Amino acid sequence: MIYSTITGLGYYVPEHVVTNEDLTSYMETSDEWIRERTGIQERRYFTYGKETNASMAAAASRMALERAEVTAKEVDLIVYATITPDYFFPGSGFLMQRELGMEGIGVIDIRDQCSGFVYALSIADQFIKSGMYKTILVVGAEIQSTWINKSTEGRGVAVIFGDGAGAAVVRATDDAEHRILSTHLHADGRFAEDLYVKDPGSSRPDRAATKQMVDEGGFDVVMNGNAVFKHAVVRFTEVIHEGLQANGFSPEDISLLVPHQANVRISEYVRNQLGLPEDRVISNIHKYGNTTAASIPIALTEAWEQGRVKPGDLVCLAAFGSGFTWASALIKW
Repeated sequence: MIYSTITGLGYYVPEHVVTNEDLTSYMETSDEWIRERTGIQERRYFTYGKETNASMAAAASRMALERAEVTAKEVDLIVYATITPDYFFPGSGFLMQRELGMEGIGVIDIRDQCSGFVYALSIADQFIKSGMYKTILVVGAEIQSTWINKSTEGRGVAVIFGDGAGAAVVRATDDAEHRILSTHLHADGRFAEDLYVKDPGSSRPDRAATKQMVDEGGFDVVMNGNAVFKHAVVRFTEVIHEGLQANGFSPEDISLLVPHQANVRISEYVRNQLGLPEDRVISNIHKYGNTTAASIPIALTEAWEQGRVKPGDLVCLAAFGSGFTWASALIKW
């Protein structure tokens, strides 16, 4: 049997730190208000002219490749998750491929929002188990600081998001004891408009950034916060249980849960529902905010660096996001 395993992890966050106090110069808010609602203390914003979505992804990928002891030429495929590409098209995965000197291999760009990294990991897992590829680079990267509405009107969303990138090297293995056990993907498009950005979209009479689009808030993130929270806490728990049951485990078997870093209240609710102690759930949202497709690989990398992920551990990744999408991956490290 051919299985897949994660052999290297990496991440990159910009140097520019934006604290809650910094945001008070843009909007009416406070450190206390933001912490109470999200658990976030600061986030990172990219520097124009220095960093791009693709360059951050390349930096994270170089770290992951080095740790996996894999050269760029050994990579067979790139699966790249982002909702904030550098260009409308082609995707940032192609720009990163060029920067890393990986010309000729396939690039799959996916847009599954906050569930993007787990979706991408699932794609890599299937390609490897089929025998088609042996080494796949999985990436999640976002620059969100440029499209959030940094005004008092948009503060409910603006205070949440940050920039960053994370990457994982996934390789073929015949070791059944240390591998990706299963992945589980779900979506429900009935709630697409509960968390979305409308423009620029091809179904409008004019895709150009018209004054009407701007005035009507077409480029702003629209979020029904109550609906997102209510769905997230249910779907997070469901998809984690799904992964555990598929492999004959229960919540107490989890060594470490790595949830998408959306909101500390969501993570805490899920942790309590599963009956997990605090030290079995990774949380770094206070430092980076919500980095969407990058949040899980950043958190997983930091957990690994801190010695919280060890051989033989049962690691669960779980995400919920716009679409709505939700997904999990269960890994025997």
